[in-house]
Amino acid sequence: MNHAADFWKEAAPVAGKCLAHPFVQGLGDGSLDREKYRRFIAQDAFFLEAFARGYAHCLASSPDRQGIYEFHRLLNGVFDELQLHARAAKELDIDLDRVEPTPAALEYTGFLQETIENSTAAGETLAAMTPCMRLYAYLGAELAGSSTPANPYAEWVDTYASQDFQELAELLETLLDRYGTGSAAERMNYQRAMELELQFFAAAYEGV
Repeated sequence: MNHAADFWKEAAPVAGKCLAHPFVQGLGDGSLDREKYRRFIAQDAFFLEAFARGYAHCLASSPDRQGIYEFHRLLNGVFDELQLHARAAKELDIDLDRVEPTPAALEYTGFLQETIENSTAAGETLAAMTPCMRLYAYLGAELAGSSTPANPYAEWVDTYASQDFQELAELLETLLDRYGTGSAAERMNYQRAMELELQFFAAAYEGV
């Protein structure tokens, strides 16, 4: 089954809007206002903690041994991302323990939590989580060609363009294909998560 590929194709117009958004373009060419990036890092760290809980739930409820190992690998990947955010927070003088989540962050994390708590099948949770990974792998790969070492956001671009991250995104897609059914609920969750990604970038850019 190719549920992940089908869902990604359907969500491609929203992914394209994410790539074209001035926040993302500013990351790629280094022109993004530092304060906008500061807002983003604070909120994204908050979001990633919820994302880690999603992987932990999937690991705990995995129906087979292979899934346990693979969700463990994905969970470690989130911890690596959180280390990137911790370094950025230190440079930007952000106290991550005192971050007040924005409405956009609360809406996205609330969607993930509700999905985890109410989903009747593993595929529904995975469909809500896969867009984040696939989108960031896509953005990293697209921005890598124009980013330079002098770009103050080069580490962000390099992280998501890296082979390691690309492999993690592909692994999550493999799990969605394995455990998912291609249901209408999965399709809806995938599209909703992609729309929330766009809102997340817009909120960081606009300061709302």
